Amino acid sequence: MLDGNFSKIKPEAGCDEAGRGCLAGPVTAAAVILPDDFHHPLLNDSKQVGEKQRNQLRLEIEKAALAWAVAFVDNAMIDEINILNAAILAMHKAIEKLTIRPAYLIIDGNRFKPFQDIPHACIIKGDGKYKAIAAASILAKTHRDEYMQKIHNQYPVYNWQANKGYPTREHRLALSEHGVCQWHRKSFRLYEQLKFSFE
Repeated sequence: MLDGNFSKIKPEAGCDEAGRGCLAGPVTAAAVILPDDFHHPLLNDSKQVGEKQRNQLRLEIEKAALAWAVAFVDNAMIDEINILNAAILAMHKAIEKLTIRPAYLIIDGNRFKPFQDIPHACIIKGDGKYKAIAAASILAKTHRDEYMQKIHNQYPVYNWQANKGYPTREHRLALSEHGVCQWHRKSFRLYEQLKFSFE
């Protein structure tokens, strides 16, 4: 059972990101402010929810949320500022897009940079503890998956519709055979990972 507010300060926004460990595509973040009475039996960390249920949850979260926003930071910016800074930047962009200014932020994980003057707390595995972070994890994941499906159509050899840019064996083999494309994160150890995975 997920908890509601962490801080008891309202409105409180939950933030999470998706795609940090991928070899290709953007890192995506979401920020969500939920009503106090929001409940859904399937709501959980996006990694614990199947794709069909995630897509169902996305619709219900977007309909019920007091405010929600999603932001992307592309692979070129990831290469420029590194993945941690890019993930934090994506969260900042999502928070900035909210139509309601939050009075408190709860962030999944243990790393964040303050956003303006809004107080925050980092919560390890927060997407499995608090409703707003779980909702943000669902939106970040589903919006990123949708994006990867679109760019899969440009470069189907990597099968991003299935692996979403994560370093699966299939994706690494495709890299070995076809090389990198415009959506790959050049600062990541693309070929070193490939070599390591087969040793």
